[in-house]
Amino acid sequence: MLNGKRIAVVLPAYNAELTLLSTYLEIPQDVVDDIILVDDASTDQTAAKSRDLGIHTIIHDKNKGYGGNQKSCYRAALERGADVVVMLHPDYQYTPKLITAMASMIAVGEFDVVLGSRILGVGALKGGMPLYKYIFNRLLTLTQNLMVCHKLSEYHTGYRAWSRECLQALPIENNSDDFVFDNQMLAQAIFAGMRIGEISCPTKYFEEASSINFRRSVIYGLGVLHTSLQFRLQRMGLAKYSIFDGLK
Repeated sequence: MLNGKRIAVVLPAYNAELTLLSTYLEIPQDVVDDIILVDDASTDQTAAKSRDLGIHTIIHDKNKGYGGNQKSCYRAALERGADVVVMLHPDYQYTPKLITAMASMIAVGEFDVVLGSRILGVGALKGGMPLYKYIFNRLLTLTQNLMVCHKLSEYHTGYRAWSRECLQALPIENNSDDFVFDNQMLAQAIFAGMRIGEISCPTKYFEEASSINFRRSVIYGLGVLHTSLQFRLQRMGLAKYSIFDGLK
């Protein structure tokens, strides 16, 4: 626990058998109260390895997509009493050593959301991020900052921490089940006036680390632009979208 808050780490997993142990061993067990892995119908032994490690493991009978996996992760964490939920990919691309810092920023009441940013500092390219992805990331982030009138160094990191209150307030069940889910959650948090902090996070790109290909990256980028346009239109009172239902 941190500051009396129960800390949960959720691992949205798909074919993470080769990297799960490395990820698990770096999770700070002294502060983390609960670890939950949701296996999205993997074709390898991810679920078996997760159970061997004593992780609370949920298995999807069929693949529900990256966003669908996260929905299951957050539901389970809230049901199991988490006050702070850290979403960490089990592919060992992001270091679990930052969990304490990220969770602390929420547990002490300073932020509602904390992002592990690959762009702050020099971690992205140094860690092996492909140049086209780096450029794509920077252009999308600039565009989104302008469209949603906010300022973040990166909207596209997969390393995030959320307060219980934030997760309960955001209508995440209305979000996509695909990769744009992450971006929709951030747009919702900004729309709702949540306090968002960032911390510099090194990253590692290697063969076993998950990554979407160029085609999926383009589809994701179009989804990001669509989300930003929806944000702007609803903020101007020109349209209403389900992803912002109940938010002011």
